[in-house]
Amino acid sequence: MQLTYPAIFYKGEGGYAVEVPDLPGCTSGGASLAEAIIMGTDAASGWILTELEDGKPAPKSSLIEDIRPEAGGFVSMLVLDMDAYAEKYGNKAVRKNLTIPAWLNTFAEEKHINFSQVLQDSLIALYRKEIRAS
Repeated sequence: MQLTYPAIFYKGEGGYAVEVPDLPGCTSGGASLAEAIIMGTDAASGWILTELEDGKPAPKSSLIEDIRPEAGGFVSMLVLDMDAYAEKYGNKAVRKNLTIPAWLNTFAEEKHINFSQVLQDSLIALYRKEIRAS
């Protein structure tokens, strides 16, 4: 699903701020205009993905000519590729095959261990550790 939303850009001392009026609270920014466009697209995609995963529809996009920035701002369109974004960041389960020693498989099956849950829990723990370290 491809979506477009108008975004307002404001140039400041540290770069550009961007807000997406159709998505309440959706703001971002970047050191350059290119980075602000990328970050705005990412923020808007994340905002929309959350709505879709909650079973809500994507908000209707305003017409670009209906958006009025404050002094010094300008409007441009953001293009969101929701399929690609959801594939990379969504909560949809992805099937993975794994290989383990036979003795470990026997142990896990005897203990009625859910392989998918153990792998998911372990990866989440590693992810959180990585986030805290950075």
